[in-house]
Amino acid sequence: MANESPLDRFKLALTGAARAIGHEPEAEVGWTADTPTVQGKNIRVPMPGRALPPEQAATARGFADSFALRMRHHNDALHMRHAPIEPAARACYDAVEMVRYEALGANNFAGMRANLDASMDVRIAADPITRAETAEEVPVQTALALLLREKLTGQPVPEVASQGVELVRDWIEESAGEDFERLALSLDDQKAFQTLCIDMLRHLELVHTQDEPDEADDDSGEDEDGEDQSDQDGDDDQIDQDSQQQQIAGEQSDAEGESDETEQVEQETEMTEGEPGDDGEEGMMPVRPNRPWTDLPETFDYKVFTEAFDEVVEAQDLCDYEELDRLRAYLDSQLAGLAGVVTRLANRLQRRLMAQQNRSWDFDQEEGLLDAARLARVVVSPGHSLSYKIERDQEFKDTVVTLLIDNSGSMRGRPISIAAISADIMARTLERCGVKVEILGFTTRAWKGGQSRERWLADGKPQSPGRLNDLRHIIYKKADEPMRRARRNLGLMMREGLLKENIDGEALLWAHDRLLARPEDRRILMVISDGAPVDDSTLSVNNAGYLETHLRKVIEWIEKQSPVQLVAIGIGHDVTRYYKKAVTIMDVEQLGGTIIEQLADLFEVE
Repeated sequence: MANESPLDRFKLALTGAARAIGHEPEAEVGWTADTPTVQGKNIRVPMPGRALPPEQAATARGFADSFALRMRHHNDALHMRHAPIEPAARACYDAVEMVRYEALGANNFAGMRANLDASMDVRIAADPITRAETAEEVPVQTALALLLREKLTGQPVPEVASQGVELVRDWIEESAGEDFERLALSLDDQKAFQTLCIDMLRHLELVHTQDEPDEADDDSGEDEDGEDQSDQDGDDDQIDQDSQQQQIAGEQSDAEGESDETEQVEQETEMTEGEPGDDGEEGMMPVRPNRPWTDLPETFDYKVFTEAFDEVVEAQDLCDYEELDRLRAYLDSQLAGLAGVVTRLANRLQRRLMAQQNRSWDFDQEEGLLDAARLARVVVSPGHSLSYKIERDQEFKDTVVTLLIDNSGSMRGRPISIAAISADIMARTLERCGVKVEILGFTTRAWKGGQSRERWLADGKPQSPGRLNDLRHIIYKKADEPMRRARRNLGLMMREGLLKENIDGEALLWAHDRLLARPEDRRILMVISDGAPVDDSTLSVNNAGYLETHLRKVIEWIEKQSPVQLVAIGIGHDVTRYYKKAVTIMDVEQLGGTIIEQLADLFEVE
């Protein structure tokens, strides 16, 4: 078309190439200001400048090629079925699988190899391996993936990561060098490659099980394009996998392998964007332990190694106004299709809340509205004067609501967008109803510990140090601040690199203390999260349930002892195992009924 810009034509070219590479005629490529992702048939890559600078265009091509290769050569159901439980092993397992399908493209197409190199440079630039100074600071999954890529494609380790890789090269090659040779011979067979990958992780002592992965089924029922297996193969694979994982966690479902398994796993995969092995810093991301709770001794105590590096910061201090405007514009683009939903929700919730404020009448008044119910006595006894009634305002407690949003790495992609949209909708709606709203977020300043961990190392690694990361608590909107002034701040949640790890218990106490300092009669704390607290640095040197225990105790105390009313919305994960009043939503379309019912119940006159 004559009015198409170069950027539009470039997008069409990317879409055509992705469809051809991925063997998926319905694949669509779009732009994103956040981490590049693929969800089903929708690919999102970084948008280059209008002049299409060559390096930015190559990066966009690289991400599009990688996701298209994933569509063609990767089967989600098979990948999820054989994934190890241990977080470190799972991160390596995901990273190695990405190396496999990208190697298939790089080895066959020189142009694709150059594009993949460009996207690799962007991912590695944000990876902690570029800042590692000791072997303990090197993310194993990144180093393992780069060394395997070097073996499978002959491409050297990127210069910015070479120092970090050299710190662990000898250990990896000594433990898994022979596995690299075998993996190179299995690139076209995902199932065989995964079996060898589990062996490699065992040799690296990342998988702690004596059971062997399934090797009995030579006929996997899959072609090289990653088509689904037959039902019988799926059942056999699941039996073997259950025996492998039963001793590890005992938490996997025994109902896998049915004909609808692929669809179910794909849905789960789309809702868990940002697990280990994905692009950018997501390789550092912890796996969300969505598992049943095991009680720890009552004597368990929670402590903090140091609070010297914690921070409470306002959103505008983390980002300049120009970038905030750009990120807010990106969030608005996702809200554009929900204009009708926002309006309907605001009107319905406003009617529910306002209806509670004017439901009382004073009768037998000398003026006001004519009381039709008493007209009969005037007819019977004309001497009676007309009766009037006056509507009286019923007492409606002055209220403040705090929205506490999980800003952890596992929320990346669609979940954090849903959370930001939810906060935007609720803040605007409640403000229209005369209810003050505060919006807060919580994450950490670094992956796997920051300055707190460095101080702990310098102090000689004392035993049981407690929480071992630097908190970052973010104020997006103060309760007394109008939404029109704070709306741009919500765009910060879309910023690359903001979302790291999450320590929920302390975040709840922080938000709770801010609420207690408010003068309003009714105080409501609404948590928007996707599951359990995760901080690798803390969990690696304390009991396995350290953070989760603290969170449960904080929730129990607030629910039983505090005047603050607590409710939670789970984004893609069930949080009812933590909060008594909680619901789960999977998409923005569910916000209407969910928010109305939750808030209306909380606002019921006592």
